[in-house]
Amino acid sequence: MLRRLPRRFGTALDVGCGSGELARLLGRRAREVHAIDADARIVATARTATDGSVPVRYAVADASRELPDGPYSVITCVAALHHLPLADTLVRFRQRLAPGGTLVVIGCARASGFRDHVIGLSAVPLNALLGWVKNGFRPAPRRPVSLTARTRDPAETFVEIAGTARRLLPGARLRRRLFWRYTLVWRAPGAPGRAGDPSGA
Repeated sequence: MLRRLPRRFGTALDVGCGSGELARLLGRRAREVHAIDADARIVATARTATDGSVPVRYAVADASRELPDGPYSVITCVAALHHLPLADTLVRFRQRLAPGGTLVVIGCARASGFRDHVIGLSAVPLNALLGWVKNGFRPAPRRPVSLTARTRDPAETFVEIAGTARRLLPGARLRRRLFWRYTLVWRAPGAPGRAGDPSGA
């Protein structure tokens, strides 16, 4: 995700921030990061885990109804778009993004067709293997906080998501990823300000 973003930019919005891992990384590049999540408990965890020197502001907010006012140089959304109304949320992203700004989504799609069902059969053992390797071939001491938030299964397939995104965000680039995941990258028309700051400051 970070490879698709400028090295420095002005303001960022992280939608569905969870425990704040991505927001803190964005804070190393941005002048200011607004991070929102509908789960008050996990937002409190994110605040506690974030050093006061990192320019991240957390808020409990329901992104299915409204987003903070922009414009933002960068908007990110990881594993949260399928919890939100797809078309309405993409329109809000488009409205909040500054000219020349970048939207990056890592999303989850509903399984559809033979290919996705084959992937489904392999996903559980492969996820377990990846977790085992990540923990140095030892059982995980506890479940990561980022995996304790409420979840919901995706409603749209990748084809449906891609069709909606390309209609509302002309030029959007979508790519299938491992385990029903996908990436969506869109650059808003227009030229950004200096250092990716819409204000040019």
